[in-house]
Amino acid sequence: MSSAQLAAASVFAVELLAELVRRGVRDLVVCPGSRSQALALAGAAAQHADALRLHVKLDERSAGFFALGVARETGMPAPIVVTSGTAVANLMPAVLEAHEARVPMLLLTADRPEELRGIRSNQATHQAGLFDAFARWSVDVPAPEFVDGDLVRDALRDPATLVTRGLAAALGASGGKPAGPVQLNLSFRDPLSGTAGFERMIVAGFEAAAREAAERAAQHPEPDESGPIADDADVYEHAGDALAVVIAGAGAGPEAEAFAQAAGLPLLAEVVSGARFGRETIAAYATLIDDPQIGGLTERAIVFGHPTLTRQIPQLLRRDDVDVVVIDPHHRSGAEYVDPSRGARVVSAARVAPEHDARALRGWLGAWVVADRALQRERSTVHEPDLEAALAPGYKERNAYARTEVAIMREPVSRELLVESVWRGTWPHDRLVIAASRLVRVLDALAPARRVGVHANRGLAGIDGTVATALGIAVTSQLADDPARAAGTTRVLIGDLALLHDAGSLLLLEGEPRPRIQVFVANDGGGTIFDGLEVAETADADAFARVMRTPQRVDIASLAAAYEWAYRRVATRSELERLLTEPVTGPSIVEIPLAE
Repeated sequence: MSSAQLAAASVFAVELLAELVRRGVRDLVVCPGSRSQALALAGAAAQHADALRLHVKLDERSAGFFALGVARETGMPAPIVVTSGTAVANLMPAVLEAHEARVPMLLLTADRPEELRGIRSNQATHQAGLFDAFARWSVDVPAPEFVDGDLVRDALRDPATLVTRGLAAALGASGGKPAGPVQLNLSFRDPLSGTAGFERMIVAGFEAAAREAAERAAQHPEPDESGPIADDADVYEHAGDALAVVIAGAGAGPEAEAFAQAAGLPLLAEVVSGARFGRETIAAYATLIDDPQIGGLTERAIVFGHPTLTRQIPQLLRRDDVDVVVIDPHHRSGAEYVDPSRGARVVSAARVAPEHDARALRGWLGAWVVADRALQRERSTVHEPDLEAALAPGYKERNAYARTEVAIMREPVSRELLVESVWRGTWPHDRLVIAASRLVRVLDALAPARRVGVHANRGLAGIDGTVATALGIAVTSQLADDPARAAGTTRVLIGDLALLHDAGSLLLLEGEPRPRIQVFVANDGGGTIFDGLEVAETADADAFARVMRTPQRVDIASLAAAYEWAYRRVATRSELERLLTEPVTGPSIVEIPLAE
């Protein structure tokens, strides 16, 4: 596309987005702004052509985490369009999380052209290279321009080249680096947009790009996400009768479960790992690591993913008598890897040797499983009625049974009851998003093995952006082509401070989807997560409350009403159980005043 009647900015923007569509990108996140208008308007045209799903967000910080949620759910980046200045800086929290969590992210940051830099021009700052310490690739793209009626396509301004290299870097398909953020800093000069008379041509171009993307997907339905290829010297092969355990942290995925099953080893899988299922799963692993007759006998630990939820795992990995093997397919690229002892053997892949006899370790696995099942029965909040008492012939016995059942149904909701109930009420076609609150650790200590789609921002384990991330996951999962997947509900377990930190993300602008999402807010009036730290015992009580616990009295019902979310208050077991059986039809906030 080229014409002197078209703004160079618009031609470039259309070609850039069309190339993203051809390469399989389905979602685009746009924040309003002047300098980025060509990209935003091109995104609207792409949506009109049904080539992209357009998501409009007012706040760039929220937009970054929404895009992070989309990428967590789909495996593909959702490019984020922002204008210049502080708009770019507001992406930093999500960029840091994407970097540490290895989630693909593509930033399309609009900027002033060269002639407006360095002269204190309005909304101009040093945004090119702002994310260099975290980006897989970052490039400052000069402003597009026409020469003899054609768009200049030099090494830095060819849309196809930028997209090809940018997507490869974001997806971790170049140089062996893990997935992560990429910044295309795109300069634009006046006129900042202009497509009058060419709208139909632009839409037709996006329709053609979408058809090409569909044809590519049909030819290659399963993208290669295997990561760098490992040679035999870079593969751990498990064999023998070493008393080993498999540790699965965030991002481990089903590979860790499959390895543990094949090897016949206990699977110490965090609830956020994507591997907490299967008969080898040990839910109460943190307690059993400290048991000298079980965890104390461990000779080897094989680590998948990024464990962050307990102190016991790092302590185990630092023990002098434990041989540590870390599985990280990107370690050769210079990426950081899990190694508390700084002496682990790090390899790209793991397999079980053909001659390995898992039956030889039945006693070892059995010791973990038996102890774990006993602890699960002891800790579970699940209520099992006393059937013998219910069927007793005597009036007094039946009456006592009825009173007991009523009392249990009126039981206040504790953290344990909340998280286990939501865990058990979530099915494989649903999604569960867990904030970095006390709730995730409580759930990790008692959640039984269950194949549940879990997401959590554990790269930096911050409370920022949880609502936005969950909305990105909810919207894209419910727009999926697979009807079973699209039928699910997204549930969020979040503390009151994490909700308030991201309250702005509750804003759903006109025209945006209103997905089926339940945000369960465990409200204990502040940051009680700090109560378990040593500082709570040593600091002045008033000072600790003011600067650490930060008590709050926000009216959550009014907050929900302000953003037009449905609201429920749940205080008892029966109310919670009833709620979890009701259909979810849109966005809602469920407040739970916690019983300590």
